Amino acid sequence: MSLTSAPAVRARAVLPGFRLTLGTTVLYLSIIVLIPIIALVLTGAGIGPARLWAIITAPRTLASLRITITAAAVATIINAAYGLLMAWVLVRYRFPGRRLLDALMDIPFALPTAVAGLSLTALYSANGWFGSVLEPLGLQVVYTLGGIVLAMSFTSIPFVVRAVQPVLEELDPALEQAAASLGSRGFTTFRRVIFPAIMPAWLGGVTTSFARSLGEFGAVVFIAGNLPFKTEIASLLAYIRLEEYDYEGAAAIALVLMVLALVLLFVSNMVQLRAARHGAVTA
Repeated sequence: MSLTSAPAVRARAVLPGFRLTLGTTVLYLSIIVLIPIIALVLTGAGIGPARLWAIITAPRTLASLRITITAAAVATIINAAYGLLMAWVLVRYRFPGRRLLDALMDIPFALPTAVAGLSLTALYSANGWFGSVLEPLGLQVVYTLGGIVLAMSFTSIPFVVRAVQPVLEELDPALEQAAASLGSRGFTTFRRVIFPAIMPAWLGGVTTSFARSLGEFGAVVFIAGNLPFKTEIASLLAYIRLEEYDYEGAAAIALVLMVLALVLLFVSNMVQLRAARHGAVTA
């Protein structure tokens, strides 16, 4: 019997069937993600528009949201530049200790955020290793907005590094060689060839970093000092409302943070999709 007339052999699936696999993943997603989100939305809806608006527009709530968004934005700007630079160094250079530095990038993922907050507070307090040098210069970090930015940057920097790093590793060197053959050098090659290729991944990492900073709690609560209208973040105010048995207030603040994160992720996905399409067209 010829090879062309041989019956096709059906490949054996490695994982269980589609229905079982899809059902398991949807069930897990519903229990872990969807049901808590729906419960929060229903709780917020049960408060009533007037009460919800009164909670959100209260001076203390507005101040905490302003502090949270401002600190998260500054931390994200820092991470956007530093994370891209760190990913570049880890991918493009070989030096002693590179593997150790690469492993250190995952410490914020593995370290409990409360431990991170305590460590940063100890380092940057007046008698800490760094604080004892900075405070005589008039640079106070602990119990200031700068401390909040520092804590948010620490916990969210891996999102940018780990998003950009694999894309840089898989980038075809022929693109840079072609640019060099056409007379492009240095920063021009990076701006016109490399960055457009990694921009969708970079935008995804930056957006995730911002969303992570918006909801940060453990690392910030120790270094911020939690002064109302000065260093009190929104997630901490929600926790305070829970301790006061003000469940409506806590739910309203949590709902605002969730909506901000969802809107941010939606915009990020749209920007990434447009950037990917633009890259495909130009390619």
